[in-house]
Amino acid sequence: MSVVSGWTAHLLTLFPGMFPGPLGVGLSGSAMSKGLWTLKTVDIRAFAGDKHGSVDGPPYGGGAGMVLRSDVVARALDSVLDDCRGADKAGVARVCLTPRGLPVSQKDIRRFVSGSGMVLLCGRFEGIDQRVIEARGLEEISLGDIVLSSGEPAALALIDACVRLLPGVMGNDEGLVTESFERELLEYPHYTRPRIWEGLEVPEILTSGDHKKIDSWRRQQAEVVTKERRPDMWKRYKSMGLGDKTQVGRLEGESD
Repeated sequence: MSVVSGWTAHLLTLFPGMFPGPLGVGLSGSAMSKGLWTLKTVDIRAFAGDKHGSVDGPPYGGGAGMVLRSDVVARALDSVLDDCRGADKAGVARVCLTPRGLPVSQKDIRRFVSGSGMVLLCGRFEGIDQRVIEARGLEEISLGDIVLSSGEPAALALIDACVRLLPGVMGNDEGLVTESFERELLEYPHYTRPRIWEGLEVPEILTSGDHKKIDSWRRQQAEVVTKERRPDMWKRYKSMGLGDKTQVGRLEGESD
């Protein structure tokens, strides 16, 4: 995966005071202080066309709630896109966070960090005028089958997922390869000291020192948990022929 250094997240929000928030501490905060990535917030309300700072309107056709106006959002977006010139502009992902979007995947995250940054539009109220989403080529993304009060909490999660893949952020690149979703499998279970806790022992194989057997056990455990919890991922895993045929066949036989 090719990742561009100096990655920038351009965040369009009605609540700039929510940021950096959790992104300013831990791994993402440390990476920000080192200059590995940059967060730029844009207050959508600053682009309102009247003295009242109006950014929304009632939906055409009737219905509950208010809708973010296309003209206001477009001015905010254009101010960011104008700042991303030349090759940088082409390499910046354009994302609209909305519960009606496609569920985001780890594959999407890798794609987002392969460019120079991303533009994130946080939804609010009943939604965003569809015309600006289409006119500015925004990719509608969802964190899953849940509805949040706004797009800001989703933006925090999405940016964090991106930042941790940037070069120099994680201390152990091997961990990025073995964790959930990176090999079409959920991650295997983890154990640490004490070796015996409340009568429960760490699996003996993990203390054997035989790393080949440990790797095999971990893959088997990952396959078991993926089959149980994510049949959609298990189906893809099988179709790609990624696992040991004997182990996969045994797991399939147990479900018959």
